[in-house]
Amino acid sequence: MQAELYRFELQFKEPAMTSRGTYVTHTVWYPVFKWQDQLALGECAPLPDLSADFLAGGSNEAERTQAYETKLTQYLEQLWQSVQSNVTPDFAALRPYSSILFGLECLHHLYGQRKSSELNAEPRNAALLWPSSFSAGTQDLPINGLIWMGSFEQMARRIEAKLAEGYRCIKLKIGALDFAREMELLTQLRQRFSPKELELRVDANGAFTPDTVEEKLKALAALTLHSIEQPIKAGQWELMAQLCAHSPIAIGLDEELIGVTERAAKERLLDTIKPRYLILKPSLHGGISGCTEWMSLARARGIGYWVTSALESNIGLNAIAQWCGTQGVTMPQGLGTGLLYTNNVASPLSIVQAQLHCDLARVGDYDSYLRDFLEQHCTLVARFGA
Repeated sequence: MQAELYRFELQFKEPAMTSRGTYVTHTVWYPVFKWQDQLALGECAPLPDLSADFLAGGSNEAERTQAYETKLTQYLEQLWQSVQSNVTPDFAALRPYSSILFGLECLHHLYGQRKSSELNAEPRNAALLWPSSFSAGTQDLPINGLIWMGSFEQMARRIEAKLAEGYRCIKLKIGALDFAREMELLTQLRQRFSPKELELRVDANGAFTPDTVEEKLKALAALTLHSIEQPIKAGQWELMAQLCAHSPIAIGLDEELIGVTERAAKERLLDTIKPRYLILKPSLHGGISGCTEWMSLARARGIGYWVTSALESNIGLNAIAQWCGTQGVTMPQGLGTGLLYTNNVASPLSIVQAQLHCDLARVGDYDSYLRDFLEQHCTLVARFGA
């Protein structure tokens, strides 16, 4: 069996604006196991200005990219050696490296699933990671329609498109426009649709300042929003706890969870801040295992949560969606099909009537397709084994 690591640069269809900056491209890595005519792979997709395991690598993006790639190569080789020796891999050591952990967890899980199916003489599609009614295509996942930041006119057009597609839960990223203009957009939506007809979520990505946050939360509350994600920057636990206790809108934590990897620290954060929701992203919040732990701690405290993606390609999105499909979720999740990119990977996922649908037949012979994609479009970084 061979282990390989590939690098790929995703191209956004149009600049993706956030309150922290604008993305034009997104570099991701695919760790791969190959044996006979089969393969298993995962995706490591750090966000340059957000991922804890990427930011620690150097003083500029080039240095951080190289440091990240070196560390990922080392951990992939360790995982490959563990598999070769039939030893359980030490994923606990990867807790501080969320995007690396997520990619290697998915790789190891898919490899184990496919080897098990070989023993049972049940060949399995490389696109199938977590069997469930969702991956079988018999039960779809409810999702929200995501409206990226942009000009007033751009956001208005995107909202109309999502409404036309049948979405009844819309999430708007705010914090880039003048707040009055963002309020105008939201007010127009609420005037057209009651809270029963359209659920509105907003994500501030930490854009509000301590001296204006309460005033803005009060203004937003008049629109009967479902929730607001991360109204202020992470790390201000005392202020965030005060906001969660008194805010007229339910507050969810996102960036606040980044870098909080140990169980005791997670418990301390939740017991201090007491949020209404957690917004969980495996690439940012400790991989599959880390998010599973967050879920368990949240349930014990009566805190709600939903799962969303962090700009992964369709490889990572497929894995997150299938895992999510085993969790018995009922509220809209923050998942999609990678439509932001011009050069994304083929996917079994599609959106049907504003819900996420899985159809493994859409990708045909996925092993052959993935081999060609990796060899023709990606850069080989490392290889282990014969």
